Amino acid sequence: MTSKLLVLTATASILCGLAFSIVANADSTPGTAAEGSPVFGVTLPPGYRNWQFVSIAHEEGDKPDIRVILGNDVAMKAFRDGTRPFPDGTVIARLAYQYESSAQNNAVFGRDQSFIAGEPTNVQIEVKDSKRYANTGGWGYGQFENGKPNPSEKIVNGCFACHTKLPTATDLIFTKYSE
Repeated sequence: MTSKLLVLTATASILCGLAFSIVANADSTPGTAAEGSPVFGVTLPPGYRNWQFVSIAHEEGDKPDIRVILGNDVAMKAFRDGTRPFPDGTVIARLAYQYESSAQNNAVFGRDQSFIAGEPTNVQIEVKDSKRYANTGGWGYGQFENGKPNPSEKIVNGCFACHTKLPTATDLIFTKYSE
């Protein structure tokens, strides 16, 4: 059990470091923050890459990825205090990367056990504004690739459709806060 916890902790530390390294070097074309997503008009918030760590997630399926979830100050206070529903002004960023086996790390460990964040795939932003987004549980959504909003209304509308499958106690948030 101790070795599993050690490996999990080491993996999380490596992923955080890699994610922030990749994020810091990702395309951030000047002026893209003003471009809003279709349907909701959500933009990439200034400085979101410097927000606090909420959690890490790994998705399987057709497009496996590793995700770093960050929150603005309002989100972090709500996560820490257990405030639900989240207050207006909460913004959560989900930075996704390809999920890849690390041949270099596995060579050191002597077996296949290490996975790392690969190339960035997208950034998703979720904004809480009860009045502006009243028809979608108070949340507005945006997905961005290479700093630009994905123009697909189907993709952006799909965010709310998927989040509504969650228990109401979560306030439509997939992420669990990890201290």
